[in-house]
Amino acid sequence: MILTKQLIKSKSLTVNLVIALSGSLLLALLARLSIPVPFSPVPITGQTFGILFLGAVLGSRIGILSVIMYIFEGSIGLPVFAGGTMGFLYLLGPTGGYLIGFIPAVYLVGYLSEQGWINSFTSAFLTMIIGTSVIFIFGISWLSVTAGFGTALLIGLYPYIPGAAIKIILATVAVYSMNRFNK
Repeated sequence: MILTKQLIKSKSLTVNLVIALSGSLLLALLARLSIPVPFSPVPITGQTFGILFLGAVLGSRIGILSVIMYIFEGSIGLPVFAGGTMGFLYLLGPTGGYLIGFIPAVYLVGYLSEQGWINSFTSAFLTMIIGTSVIFIFGISWLSVTAGFGTALLIGLYPYIPGAAIKIILATVAVYSMNRFNK
């Protein structure tokens, strides 16, 4: 976990809530980096990078709180989802599975970070692959309900693998570099 351990372990509820809110705002900003894909209801966004980064930096508890706040903000009508979309019904749409997948993904990346998995480049890279895989598992599962599994893979996974690889590399480099600098 990169963020100052004393700050994260702070007994101050206010400090932890401010950190979590800041994480949710980062996700909202990264959701604005949204590129529609003509043949898919799933846009390309910066959110996956944000999930990986927040999990590694904030850890499992504050990371998951950030994501829950983010999803809550969007579900009550704040324009924080991809491209400034909002509303509870958005969670029931084709991208809802990816958004829900953010919760276990950030928790798992945070947990692995707390276990020291970001201390080496290889294990940090593996951590980011695992987190991204969790997001895709949830996203494809939900998309399969309406589109079928084969179509879900065609419109919700395969075209996104190159971008996911870039986000995994960027998150790994950012987190590993910060961790090395923080020692």
